[in-house]
Amino acid sequence: MNTLLFFLIPLVVIALLAAPLVPVYRGVTTGKKAKRNIITNICGFFGTCGLATLLPLGGFVSAATENVPVAATAGGGMGFLAAALACGLSALGAGIAVAAAAPAAIGACSENSKNFGKSIIFVALGEGVALYGLLIAILILNKI
Repeated sequence: MNTLLFFLIPLVVIALLAAPLVPVYRGVTTGKKAKRNIITNICGFFGTCGLATLLPLGGFVSAATENVPVAATAGGGMGFLAAALACGLSALGAGIAVAAAAPAAIGACSENSKNFGKSIIFVALGEGVALYGLLIAILILNKI
């Protein structure tokens, strides 16, 4: 029974990951409806989550953990959460900043091509926010 589960569960995960490719093979590559896109995204999400969960459990992925310090305390867990929040929220803020600055920069460049240097700075400043969050996350992880 145990070996059957280790065979069937990765098979289901691979089927979920391959499910979005079925419309491509059928020739339906344009004119997709919103319902089909949602089903595709759900299959891909659950397939990826299942694959990431099951590969370490099945013994397919192994890592040498002899010399790796593990922060198994509550403080270590809070540190990992802080690093994840610092990186994730800064990337979200950078995405919002770039989404607002990039179209304005393109519009300014289309009106006057001399404005490229001035307008690209604002796009780069938005990207800098994500880099600062990544730097803070690395500093937090070094303290754990």
